[in-house]
Amino acid sequence: MQVLTALSTTAATEDALEEACRDVAAGLAGRSADLAFVFFSSDHSDSAALIVSRIRERLHPTVLLGCSAESVIGGAQEVEGRPALCLWVGHLPGATLTPFHLEYVEAGDGVRITGWPDTMPGLEHTPSFLVLAEPFTTAPAEAFLEDLATRYPGAAAIGGMASGAQEPGANRLLFNDTVVDSGVVGVAVTGAVGIRTVVSQGCRQIGDRFMITQADQNVIHELSGKPALDRLREVFSLLSPAEQRQAERALHLGIVIDEHKDQFERGDFLIRNLVGVDQNTGSLAVADYVRVGQTVQFQIRDVASASEDLRALLTGERAAPNAGTPIGALLFSCNGRGQRFFRTPHHDVTAVREQLGGIPVGGFFAMGEIGPVGGNNFLHGYTASIALFCKND
Repeated sequence: MQVLTALSTTAATEDALEEACRDVAAGLAGRSADLAFVFFSSDHSDSAALIVSRIRERLHPTVLLGCSAESVIGGAQEVEGRPALCLWVGHLPGATLTPFHLEYVEAGDGVRITGWPDTMPGLEHTPSFLVLAEPFTTAPAEAFLEDLATRYPGAAAIGGMASGAQEPGANRLLFNDTVVDSGVVGVAVTGAVGIRTVVSQGCRQIGDRFMITQADQNVIHELSGKPALDRLREVFSLLSPAEQRQAERALHLGIVIDEHKDQFERGDFLIRNLVGVDQNTGSLAVADYVRVGQTVQFQIRDVASASEDLRALLTGERAAPNAGTPIGALLFSCNGRGQRFFRTPHHDVTAVREQLGGIPVGGFFAMGEIGPVGGNNFLHGYTASIALFCKND
């Protein structure tokens, strides 16, 4: 069992493909390419058909998936805003791979997800799902996650939204022999390989926890019996001047996922953006639906907390009992991370490789990251979502 990656920053697509395919083929040394991902900057989008044909011609992957991206991750690098192509290939004997391409269809009461193949594995096989989505044609993305949860309760999904374009029809998704510009492509993985997930939301808690006592859809009117804005002001007043400056730039709300716990720590909160304040009513708008009775806590995202959160989660994953030996990873980082946030290059991929023994990593900067928190799959922002491929020891 083996994972290989190759990164090319050559601007000419044909040359980039030649370089990447040559390096991967040499590493495979005749072994099968069972699962292949390719992530490419928008410079290569017009040549997506060539990317498909050349990889299939050279490596004959059983399943090929990929997408266009604003920035590409490969090897030890995060190539931001420049031409790049990363080829990630897994030789996974004993794994069963079921690819799918799903589309959204308008229905009378919303949208319907179509395209699930008849060959999908049964619930008893506990599949893991790797998914790439086109952001303009999968709205709301939660519809796909709800459909997945109905079909496969408790199954983990990890992936990201293509980020290579800013308008519908310009992103590219790769699905085996074809290039598509809409929907969700992915693969269900069962069998010999284990896929473990890490989702780093990168925030730290501030102030007290509160209960939502009055709310409507995504607007919180009251927290623990007082106007939500008054509660926020209470928390803000107790912060240090440095923390107050951080809160002014990156304040979020953490929503407790499992209310039955006695204590709430890292990973117990779903982090959501605060998107609006009504000074007249004292209400706060959140980038998600909320309900009365939920426990929440304000959160700050800064460089130190985001870096510490990622490394701590990776360290915990490495030390987890019966985790298996990591052989490679797919990394889906928010396009709001990278140098613009950390002020240093290659932050997330460096953390993964340092904490997990220099394993091969491929991925991209996404326009939204998919991953499980507290046993449920969500669409996130500002996260690093990681799929770890593990060989059972």
